[in-house]
Amino acid sequence: MSKLAKMVPAAMILGCAGAMGADWQTLPLHAPAPADNPTTPAKVELGKMLFFDPRLSSTGTVSCFSCHNVMEGGDDHRPTSIGVHGQLGGRNAPTVWNAAFQSVQFWDGRAASLEAQAKGPIVNPIEMGMPKLDLAVDRIKRIPGYQPFFERAFGQGGQVTADTIAMSIAAYERTLITPNSPYDRFVQGDKQALDARQQRGMQAFADVGCASCHAGANFSGPPMPAGSGFFMKFPTYLDNPYVAQYHLLDDGGRAVQTGKAQDQNVWRVPTLRNLTYTAPYFHNGLVKSLPEAVKVMAATQLNKKLSDAQAADIAAFLNGLDGQFPEQAMPRLPPTPGDLLE
Repeated sequence: MSKLAKMVPAAMILGCAGAMGADWQTLPLHAPAPADNPTTPAKVELGKMLFFDPRLSSTGTVSCFSCHNVMEGGDDHRPTSIGVHGQLGGRNAPTVWNAAFQSVQFWDGRAASLEAQAKGPIVNPIEMGMPKLDLAVDRIKRIPGYQPFFERAFGQGGQVTADTIAMSIAAYERTLITPNSPYDRFVQGDKQALDARQQRGMQAFADVGCASCHAGANFSGPPMPAGSGFFMKFPTYLDNPYVAQYHLLDDGGRAVQTGKAQDQNVWRVPTLRNLTYTAPYFHNGLVKSLPEAVKVMAATQLNKKLSDAQAADIAAFLNGLDGQFPEQAMPRLPPTPGDLLE
């Protein structure tokens, strides 16, 4: 049993979930942070401000929050996101909730950490559109009201750099954790936390084979060293109508970044937590309902055809992974100086 599973009393697991045929784990209350970027209140406060600040984009209209709405599901409910100048991105925005428990970031795993991920959208020509990170850094430097926050977060004389911006945003994102879902309470011993249908779906989730990939506390794979990632080919089985219906082969996945044939249509395994809040589903956002997404996954990944009842039961269980969202208050951002408008 993994270290995370050992955090839950064995008797509770065996009493409620042990018969379900999987290594059920609860979500930790705190996310791990790298040694060179410990999470501190000052850093989290600054990171939250930057997360909400559209001035990091070339047009001053797009922030991290634009695509990752932490007042709801941490995404934007579009098949693909809208960036600067109304441009459409190529992939569905993953939720930022519990992203700290993924060992790599983005659908293709190209960022090894939250810090690396935070820099990517700023210079993506479709997303935030800054030609260079230095231009985003310079804009934040020219907002005097930010300097005291950088000094509180990084010490006297704390500098505005691409690294300190990214470190702050990552520190804030490590607080975006949704524990204490009905599933978590069930695994901890509350036998009433999941209703009969959800318990039936939990058993089906294990029996059908979903837990072979969506394992671990975050339902995104087993614990992995930071930066290594847990990847799977999707779709694996092609002899079903869903591959063409939902254009599942149109995007090469990880191969688009690496150029390697073995990475064709390979993707980071995403979390299954809070799926109630993150429709539409998959990397292209073309599947609108959770029961349909369950059927697609069973057919393409396990070569199994599920009945409507089976899919509905598993979807009901997945609804039980909706956790408690920490309260989010909108930050007050420092004012824009007039010379920044020139």
